[in-house]
Amino acid sequence: MNRYYLCFGMLLSPLYLFAQFSISGKVVDEKSGEPLTGAAVFLINTNKATATDAEGRFYLNTIDEGTYTLSATFIGYEPLLQQIAVDKDIKLGITLKQKAILADEVIVRATRASAKTPATYSEISQVELEKQNFGQDMPFLLNQMPSVVVTSDAGAGVGYTGIRIRGSDPTRINVTVNGIPINDSESHGVFWVNMPDFASSADNIQVQRGVGTSTNGAAAFGATIDIQTTDLETEPYAEVNNAYGSFNTRKHTFMAGTGLLNNRFTVDARLSKIASDGYIDRAASDLQSYFLSAGYHGKNTLLKLNTFSGKEVTYQSWYGTPEARVNNDIEGMQAYIDRNYLSDAEADNLLNAGRTYNFYTYDNQVDNYQQDHYQAILAHDFAKVFTLNTALHYTRGKGYYEQYRDDDDLEDYGLNDIIIVNDTITSTELIRRRWLDNDFYGITYALNYTGSDKLDVVVGGGWNKYDGDHFGEIIWARFAGSNILDRYYDNRAVKKDFNIYAKAFYDITDQLNLFGDLQMRKINYTYGGVDNDLREIDGKENFNFFNPKFGFTYRLSPSNQLYASYSIGNREPVRSDFIDAPEGTTPRPETLRNVEAGIRMKAASYSFSTNIYLMDYKDQLVLTGELNDVGASIRKNVDRSYRAGIELAGEIALLPNLQFQGNLTLSRNKINKFAETVYDYDAEGSPVVVNNLENTDISFSPAVISSAVLSYAPFNGLELSLLSKYVGSQYLDNTSSDDRKIEDYLINDVRIIYNLRPKIVKRVQLSLLINNISDVRYASNGYTYGYKAGGETITENFYYPQAGINVMAAIGIRF
Repeated sequence: MNRYYLCFGMLLSPLYLFAQFSISGKVVDEKSGEPLTGAAVFLINTNKATATDAEGRFYLNTIDEGTYTLSATFIGYEPLLQQIAVDKDIKLGITLKQKAILADEVIVRATRASAKTPATYSEISQVELEKQNFGQDMPFLLNQMPSVVVTSDAGAGVGYTGIRIRGSDPTRINVTVNGIPINDSESHGVFWVNMPDFASSADNIQVQRGVGTSTNGAAAFGATIDIQTTDLETEPYAEVNNAYGSFNTRKHTFMAGTGLLNNRFTVDARLSKIASDGYIDRAASDLQSYFLSAGYHGKNTLLKLNTFSGKEVTYQSWYGTPEARVNNDIEGMQAYIDRNYLSDAEADNLLNAGRTYNFYTYDNQVDNYQQDHYQAILAHDFAKVFTLNTALHYTRGKGYYEQYRDDDDLEDYGLNDIIIVNDTITSTELIRRRWLDNDFYGITYALNYTGSDKLDVVVGGGWNKYDGDHFGEIIWARFAGSNILDRYYDNRAVKKDFNIYAKAFYDITDQLNLFGDLQMRKINYTYGGVDNDLREIDGKENFNFFNPKFGFTYRLSPSNQLYASYSIGNREPVRSDFIDAPEGTTPRPETLRNVEAGIRMKAASYSFSTNIYLMDYKDQLVLTGELNDVGASIRKNVDRSYRAGIELAGEIALLPNLQFQGNLTLSRNKINKFAETVYDYDAEGSPVVVNNLENTDISFSPAVISSAVLSYAPFNGLELSLLSKYVGSQYLDNTSSDDRKIEDYLINDVRIIYNLRPKIVKRVQLSLLINNISDVRYASNGYTYGYKAGGETITENFYYPQAGINVMAAIGIRF
């Protein structure tokens, strides 16, 4: 990676010879003259950007001679745009006027970390999201953020994708949209494929790492992703974005808005369609979505009605690729075929597919799901001292995944054997659909008090209810009885989640601020019926959690601060933990004790932050290799485990119009004592062998994660960027076995963006993204299992190969 940057820098070194100037100044409130700390100041269509310090001052340097548009923005204030001719060093006095209407930022204020919060967080703006939005799912747009690892089942970022932060999987990452929970109530996961092109409707995203601040929904056991949707656009607009590239990937988006009507009303809308054939064989995606928002913006009142929906049909590529196929090991593939009794057709598929192998070949082996969201958000300012923010929400989800099964036993579906003349039929080919039909609704609220110079208080919480129905149908069978279309399993779950929290910031001195955050969370979860393995299930679980958080920030100077915090988070097990637990056992909730400490520094030409963290788990739930009585993998609590590391992040102006930003995470992720379960199928009764291990690595937790972006703007409107991502090796399970590992990888992408401003439209943006320019062959995810049979120990590793070099081109026109 260093070679790329060195060569790039040598090519650009003559630019030192050009004249360079600076723009500096101070941003203050128009009425009071008080400095505005944290105001964003940047030159549009360049990489020159900064934020004001505690005295409202800013500084932009290494600016070429020319005419620029300077933008200054601050929460609750009217944005300022100013044309500046730069032919010398310039000093400015900027005054911002408070908005005559309530700002959209109040919607997420209660759940966000701020400069005073002793938490570890990063933010990404709408501008940065737009640069990377070629149609890939949200995780891939967040790939350059600290401690992030992303993956794609289809290999190209469209369809089923996943994100891990500090090694924590998606079920441990809290996700909210406008403060409203998005995580599935039972699995705790977020399926971004159900929200295609949602980045086009996001104004900004904050990612908090660790426990973070109290929020709504599932407990944050690794990170929080807090999304705010579209902000107020005062002028009418329309925008068309189209992208096309490798694997027949295409994205079509239309957006429009009325601007501010009668100084009070707005309507914004988006329609999107994304489709791709996928890198993996047959891993096609057909995704459609919309976003519609209507708002009333009063001086002290904000009312927003949002509805958004995603419809996805994706061909399944969940099975993964056997290790022998990834390595093109013919002998290993033949051994895999023999021990797994593959049919001739399945064997032929495996031997001839290459890296893009997909186990599934049935034409309609698809996941078909639609999710509709409705939000009604009300915010009101009371005398500029109290701000109340409350929201009603409803999510409707319904869909299925369809599977062809070659030779399933009739009894597994509650069907009787079929007698034809003298033959008894006990198994059949069939096609089944497994359905999920659910409703999720509730209320969230937050009351902010900012009436004191020293004290800020937030009291908030929410009540949410989930009602989900799981059922399955056989839609075709070669041999079946008259009840084929009946539901062969049907079970229902209801989950109620209530939480209340109180947060306070108090200035002990001008430099020292104390922070406290207390949350009570109560969960009631009931389930019952017949599960997909025809077992009767019935359960009722209740949890009461107390999650305290304390910390401080200390301002070393107007632009530099220290912070430290200690937090406790508690989390209930997921649906499968209860359903698949061995009879007579109950999974225990998990507890996380989180320490965060760091420093944030900012200067005219650079910013830098470093953070150390300890995430100490009690009763973390992990896969051990143990199976339940029908062969399903189960998770069990391990007594003690931890994640500890250091995160470095920063950006710096290296040369004229040359910006570097990067981050590095170094970590240890360990389980103190781990008991691996291995089944011995040679022995009578398939007894269990337990391997007791100590100090093993937590699965999918690389010790090194790094990202870097080198951006060069040779002239106004053009930006050239090199994006690099390094992910260290990681283990597929918790045994630290080198034969169950994902190798490390370094990926480099090139992004070119050119903005034109012809008179007939507001903007034309041409973009090109070349992914994996070195054509690296790598896998970003996988799974494993082992057993003893035939006198030897067998390890079956499966990987999800990612695409080699691939290209996306886009054009966006804004009217």
